[in-house]
Amino acid sequence: MIRIGIIGDIGSGKTFVSKCFGLPMFDADLEVKKIYKTNKKCFKKLNKKFPKNIKHFPIEKEEIKQIINKSNLKILSKIVHQYVRISLNKFLKKNYKKKYVILDIPLLIENKLYKKSDIIIGIKAPKKIIIKRLKLRGNYNKRIFDILRKQQFNLTRKIKLCDYVIENNSNKKNIMKQINIIKKKLND
Repeated sequence: MIRIGIIGDIGSGKTFVSKCFGLPMFDADLEVKKIYKTNKKCFKKLNKKFPKNIKHFPIEKEEIKQIINKSNLKILSKIVHQYVRISLNKFLKKNYKKKYVILDIPLLIENKLYKKSDIIIGIKAPKKIIIKRLKLRGNYNKRIFDILRKQQFNLTRKIKLCDYVIENNSNKKNIMKQINIIKKKLND
């Protein structure tokens, strides 16, 4: 199995591009949402660390937003990411016979979840488009965005690790053209 890691800034279109490949996909953001809704062990650990904020199971997004600051984010990540890793390992075991899988993991590089044999694809998008996309999500919060962004390596550093780069200018036809070129190279 060849693992294809999709990396880029918050709001760059990683998940959209990942879905366009049409391959089995691990979506770390979706896994985190599932963990908040279904994992009582995670809830108990978070409740123990943040009893004034994390009070309800399933965990509500608003409860998480209240605790996000630089130091709390490290604690939150340490607790939640262990469960994300478990889900990732289950996904990889389930799909081990597939030729390719997509790993849509925002902190793939930062959390050292990639292997030298992985194919890394970077998604670049203009800053204006990223901000516009984030605001359209409806839950855009500049303070939280800035904290989360600081957790990531800068894009220039990440792009140096990439085997391929996709320019995401929000034109699906252009994105599909770039994906098809990459697919062709992978299958040659």
